[in-house]
Amino acid sequence: MFRGVNTVTIDAKGRVALPPKYRADLQKLKVVVTIDTEDQCLLLYPLNEWLLIEEKVESLPSFNEVTRRIKRLLIGHAHELDIDSQGRVLLPKTLRKYAKLNKKTVFVGQGKKFEIWSEAVWQNSCEDWLNSGAIVTDQLPEELKGLVV
Repeated sequence: MFRGVNTVTIDAKGRVALPPKYRADLQKLKVVVTIDTEDQCLLLYPLNEWLLIEEKVESLPSFNEVTRRIKRLLIGHAHELDIDSQGRVLLPKTLRKYAKLNKKTVFVGQGKKFEIWSEAVWQNSCEDWLNSGAIVTDQLPEELKGLVV
């Protein structure tokens, strides 16, 4: 279970160290990185979690324009990554460019995956979300309406 916001650095070759708290567990696994279809960030999944998502996406109807777009973006940009002995992954240049990743990068834990953001884009997005006002409860999915935090 991935939680929290972790700031890391990308080196000149495009390698980024995984957050220290999760590094040992992730080094036992393969990971997959792809783009987020809604925000300008990347998604990093343990391979076993990615395979479940990939199976669901592949089962979507190919004749639907929206599902074709999602398939092209999620599966088409997916890269299986090796984790080196220092707990780093090499993010493909095309994905780094998409997410505007530079030296300062943020890993945001989202349960079964990490979002990988440019620190500047992350800070701007957080500011926008916080300044957008209260969440309108009639727009919440039914699953969230009974959630108490």
